[in-house]
Amino acid sequence: MACAHCSEFLLGVSEQASHKQTAYSPFDEDGWHIVSSPQLEPPQRSKPKHSDLSCIFADQLIPGRGDPIYQAAVGISTKSGIITYVGKQADIDDELAAAPRTHVVCLMPGLWDCHIHYCGVGKVDYPEIILNHPATAGAAIARGFHDTLMSGVTSVKELSGYGLEAYAAVQAGYIMGPTVYGAGAALGMTGGGCDAVTLPLDTVWSRQGTDNAGQRLWPGQSIFALADGVEECRKAVRQQIRRGATVIKVLATGSVMSVNEDPSFRSYSDEELRVIVDEAAMQGRTVAAHAHGKEGIIAAVKAGVRTIEHGSYIDEEVAQLMVKHGVTLVATAYITHAGLKKLDRMPPETAAKLKHIASIAHKAYCTAVNMGVKIALGTDICSSDPGDLLSPGHSCEEVYLATKAGLTPLQAIEAATINAAETLGAFTPKKGLVKVGWDADLIAFDDDPLENMKLFVDRDNIRYVWKGGKLVKSPGKIFWPPGIN
Repeated sequence: MACAHCSEFLLGVSEQASHKQTAYSPFDEDGWHIVSSPQLEPPQRSKPKHSDLSCIFADQLIPGRGDPIYQAAVGISTKSGIITYVGKQADIDDELAAAPRTHVVCLMPGLWDCHIHYCGVGKVDYPEIILNHPATAGAAIARGFHDTLMSGVTSVKELSGYGLEAYAAVQAGYIMGPTVYGAGAALGMTGGGCDAVTLPLDTVWSRQGTDNAGQRLWPGQSIFALADGVEECRKAVRQQIRRGATVIKVLATGSVMSVNEDPSFRSYSDEELRVIVDEAAMQGRTVAAHAHGKEGIIAAVKAGVRTIEHGSYIDEEVAQLMVKHGVTLVATAYITHAGLKKLDRMPPETAAKLKHIASIAHKAYCTAVNMGVKIALGTDICSSDPGDLLSPGHSCEEVYLATKAGLTPLQAIEAATINAAETLGAFTPKKGLVKVGWDADLIAFDDDPLENMKLFVDRDNIRYVWKGGKLVKSPGKIFWPPGIN
């Protein structure tokens, strides 16, 4: 089969390779392929001593946290996917000097999107999400994984969706995608932001309830979980951990997408929030709280959550409390920014709520930045329609939007890399810094983003992507599918 040999043979060569990334096209006349353009390689001192070493020369290296390094070199073990050297080009040893080399203008850690959803549907509609078959969702998510990676996002924190299940295909080598750290289902109260209230309650409960009674088509595998009262909340946390969750998501206030709620209203009692946080903490999991309204944000912070997602009503009082408790804000600026461009495709009540949130959210974001709240970046992208602005592949724009809220370019990049990773607490991986011993998840530009942060708006400006030490995107090349080891 052609797929089995795609990593060994060049099946198609482009006649005219442009400087821009070629359009996504996983097929040619012969099947799976790699399309490439000739690349000029820097001179090598000698043949590499070990085939598992590769080297990147960067005019500028942004490490993720700290000042840039100029005329930098990064060594990678392609076998382990680990960074083996970070330093000056002039200081590399003969072994690394002899390794295959790529030269880039600006190198940095792969980005994170620490608030994304792989729902597997084009239209983000609660009944459609609930009634959609998991096989259909998985097929749609495969494209979303690839587009996420091509936008420079090498790791994600999925705060409800089917990413946990679909990621198994990435681990098996069937498809390409980011590393997924997921929540499984978001926890919400009956009648709240996780409830498809236009469907019969027994239908919703058959897919999303915590009660084991009754017949389930897909027990425990919905993107939402309804839990009411302390014991159901406790059980819902345990169910998501059983599913493989490395973080827990709770809706502490109403949402924009729900039918019956106002985003400014609280959803859970203090006791319910506290048991969710405590139960998660016993298993080393942090809690991400969807929270727009001030009262709900305060309750979630006092309960011990790690992050506030959205934070639309943050003021100075709330920001001070977040700083005191070490709580990170994930403002999800992109969802509002992109959502305003498609109000005509939303139900009138949803469009009205989004316009109101948009009118206050940017000020709240700026307040948090000015007050010193730690920031991590996530988008709330949720559609699986590749033509939708709310679909994977647009996450990189969140980095630019962070600078509009007052972060410096280096701060915005830190928020999109190591800060995002650290929201996982005990599960924080070695991803988000260019550092010896850390994973070689890297991206590169042909220009300096510190001088022009708008480079993050278009994913085609991210010219190179390395995932686990393997080059998966470079100018004029499409790698699909990946080789299966």
